[in-house]
Amino acid sequence: MSNPITVSCAPCCWGVDDVSNPHLPPWERVLDEAARAGFGGLELGPYGYMPLDGTRVGAALEARGLGIVAGTIFDDLVNPGNREELLRQTDEICALITALPRPETHSGQRFQAPYLTVMDWGHDERDFAAGHSDRAPRLDADGWAGMVANIRSVAERARDRHGVRAVLHPHAGGYIEFEDELDRIANDLPGETIGLCLDTGHLDYAGMDPVETLRRYADRTDYIHFKDIDDAKYADVMGRRIRFFDACAEGVMCPIGRGRIDYASVRRLLTEIGYGGYITIEQERDPRNDEGVLADLAASRDFLRRTGF
Repeated sequence: MSNPITVSCAPCCWGVDDVSNPHLPPWERVLDEAARAGFGGLELGPYGYMPLDGTRVGAALEARGLGIVAGTIFDDLVNPGNREELLRQTDEICALITALPRPETHSGQRFQAPYLTVMDWGHDERDFAAGHSDRAPRLDADGWAGMVANIRSVAERARDRHGVRAVLHPHAGGYIEFEDELDRIANDLPGETIGLCLDTGHLDYAGMDPVETLRRYADRTDYIHFKDIDDAKYADVMGRRIRFFDACAEGVMCPIGRGRIDYASVRRLLTEIGYGGYITIEQERDPRNDEGVLADLAASRDFLRRTGF
């Protein structure tokens, strides 16, 4: 018997990843279209995209029958000098998401949503090596220790001050991307401090088997992201020097069910391990190519429904 799973979406489906991008759609439009696509919830998106105003955002969500399942820190987790900025974002994001109505808690869900999803970003040397474990530079001992200390500080602040579960998301183009880095960070940060948000697309992009990785970290995975990868486009971008989000703008991420990830096996595994809670669909794109968002979300939802989600 499967535990209940609610499928949500994220603003990155509209190309919202970099808040300085002048082509981003208004946040109200994202809410309108998320509701029109039949979702009851979505992520907050990158820091600074939606207003840090619980009353305003709460009213907009309520009017559309939506809830927020997670906030996001997507920033440089490596630099010790960035600690205060990371903690400021933690406080502001957590204050906002906890001021909103909390999503329902499902059977099999270990921690109550909304979560704080934590991802490393902002390093050219890793961005251009996304997906290439053999060419991606690794942090030295001091750099790794500094990153671990930053993540621990964020997770403990979210937990102790706001009652929010932080989940670490290995991300293509960041310093936690590949199997050795995932194994190392899971060993260095205990489960009582932080969980994992494993993303099927980022795992595949980094050369890992999503099913086997989800199985290995079943006891640490509190939240999941779903993507799919266009195999031909992946082979193309892996042969070039290209940034991760530029590869996304070229269509390396496709609607779920049209790519190479075996979602029937993912469904069987999640039933086997008793996962319940929230899964968020993501399909990064260039925001100037957002006219296909609703069709792509409908295709992903329909495929997942037919696959048992």
